[in-house]
Amino acid sequence: MRITSGSYYNNIYGENNKINSQLFDVNKQIASGQKIQYAHEDPGTFIDTVRLDDELTTLGQVKNSTQNAYKMSTQSDTTIGDIVKTIESMKVKLINAASDSNSDTSLAAIAKELRGLQNHLLTLANSSIGGQYLFSGTATSVKPIAADGSYQGNSGDLQAFLGSGVKQKYNISGSQLFLGDESKTNRTISSNVPQMSLTDLYPDIMKDTTMPRTSAKETYINGTSTIRDLMGDTDTDPTTSFAPHFYIQGTKSDGTTFKKEINTLTMSSSVDDLLNSIKNEYGTDQVDVSINPNGQIEIIDKSAGSSKLDFHMIGAVDFDNLNAGDAADISDAALYGATVGEIDNLQSGTTNFETAARTTPGLFIKEFTKSGFTTPTGTPNAIEGINYDRTNFVKDGAKLLSNVAQVLKSDNTTANATTKLLDVTGNGTLIGTTLNLQGKNIDGFPFDIQINLAAASSVSGTVNGVAITPFNIYNADATRTTANANDVTYQQLLDVVNMTMSGSLPSGNTALQYDAAVTSANTLSSTTLDSAGRMVFNDKINATTPSSLSLYDASSLNYATTSGSALMFNANSALTIRDPKTDLFTQIEAAIKSVEEGKTRANGSDALDPRNLGIQNAIQMMDDLGDHVTRLQTEAGSYSQTLQASSNRTDLLIVSTKSLQTDVIGTDVAEAQLKLQQLTLNYQALLSNISKVSKLSLVNYL
Repeated sequence: MRITSGSYYNNIYGENNKINSQLFDVNKQIASGQKIQYAHEDPGTFIDTVRLDDELTTLGQVKNSTQNAYKMSTQSDTTIGDIVKTIESMKVKLINAASDSNSDTSLAAIAKELRGLQNHLLTLANSSIGGQYLFSGTATSVKPIAADGSYQGNSGDLQAFLGSGVKQKYNISGSQLFLGDESKTNRTISSNVPQMSLTDLYPDIMKDTTMPRTSAKETYINGTSTIRDLMGDTDTDPTTSFAPHFYIQGTKSDGTTFKKEINTLTMSSSVDDLLNSIKNEYGTDQVDVSINPNGQIEIIDKSAGSSKLDFHMIGAVDFDNLNAGDAADISDAALYGATVGEIDNLQSGTTNFETAARTTPGLFIKEFTKSGFTTPTGTPNAIEGINYDRTNFVKDGAKLLSNVAQVLKSDNTTANATTKLLDVTGNGTLIGTTLNLQGKNIDGFPFDIQINLAAASSVSGTVNGVAITPFNIYNADATRTTANANDVTYQQLLDVVNMTMSGSLPSGNTALQYDAAVTSANTLSSTTLDSAGRMVFNDKINATTPSSLSLYDASSLNYATTSGSALMFNANSALTIRDPKTDLFTQIEAAIKSVEEGKTRANGSDALDPRNLGIQNAIQMMDDLGDHVTRLQTEAGSYSQTLQASSNRTDLLIVSTKSLQTDVIGTDVAEAQLKLQQLTLNYQALLSNISKVSKLSLVNYL
């Protein structure tokens, strides 16, 4: 075989380049710590490396997300814990205030301390971290609680990223904390007029005419008291007593409304008999009805989680044979004479109880609830108890506020502008229902408007004694159809109320004129539902509005039907003692006012604040608030634990992934060093051989 110089040098050059390349690669691996630098060097290793890089990036995002969420969740947990402690402190002070030994000065001092704790609660509610408010839902830049205690945030959930398709809620929104529901709470309501035994209060009329009035004593009605004790009599002979009548209205746990005249009792019947009659109207074993130590009727809903239960009752008696001499004495006892049978006419022609009550001479009416509201005409009720839902909204500066929350029948959630009226009413249809809208607009002009809910709902009536141009309520669809009663939303009702209150009613009956009136009205005033589902009118022109507003079912006092009012917005209803729905700052305000007013129990006879719950009921209310907030603290704590566990797990995954990545692309330095030494020796040997071979000549082969 012939070896030429060219082939010799080609072999030498090739081997030299090969070993040099290997030496370069192993030095590069040692210097960089990586097996490859480019995809072409090892496509399989490169693909695995990119995949692991993506996993590390994702894990880094998860860690960052969980750490940020953990900070907010932990701070929420701590802050809610402080709220729980503050509520407990308030409860202790309320218990102290409930003692009969407290002087006015002591109560004032306790009330001042409660105001301080209330301000502290407000501060806690508006806590923030890193410029984000804790309890505003997703509106973290919005201060959650305004100075008046209203909630300004939303109910949105903040969620941390825990991996592909995995998220974790980490906030407690203010709608949960301050306005949330407790599904295991049983709604409890109560009348607010203390009922005393008229037999003991007026013994000279009902026991013995020779007894002095000074022998009277205050004894609260209980279950064994007679209806005669409750309703009174015109003489000392129980056998000449006349028929008592009780007119009740209410809402059952399922949202169904009802009206009923109870006329089967006699004066010798017991109050327990009356309570059982009331209980029966709510359905078999649906409620518990009792009378508290203050002579007030209390009703407990046996279905937990419902906020719909309501109650209203009027008592009336047919007295006769009343002479002028008796009148003065009986007047003192709040007893009045009447002609026998006048009330019974309600069952045979006279269907409007208000008309009968106001026109029957001397008719005695017993009130069980008082509201302090005014009538739609703007004058105080002579007998408040007659009116159930025909009452004016409460005026507060530029606002008019209702007191009945609009709650969906199906799931007990609060209505909003898009909710259909039908979803709140307990009736199967609204077709044929008329809502009366009465009061004064922002210009002081009286109005009497009828909202006729029908297949094509319409509005008619008068303003300042002049008939308005009747108009339909229009839908917002493309063809602008007229609204069917069963599809009318609260927004449509709010628009009608706002147009009336602002004095900007449609000039004609077209959709264009309707829209123009809505737009014009919104510049002058607004009518909305607040976060608790109560209607609120706001006068944008006057700091103190001259307007008044009453909105009620036209058939409210018609006892010819057993169906109650289809819808209620403001009512002389029973007081709410317990309810699944929470309104923390409103409830706390009522509790503090009960101390400031020195009111141990609810007292509808108090003209200053007839609907205040009283200190005793406020204590129960604070118990419920404490339980509610504690549950949410537990929830916040669970979020923190989940996020902490996720963060720890992410740390382990990051370490594991980095270790795996090192195995895939990382250089084994010891192995690389050995390879470097081997390649170095090989290269040296190559160079040595090249040197020796290069010195040979033809002479060496001769």
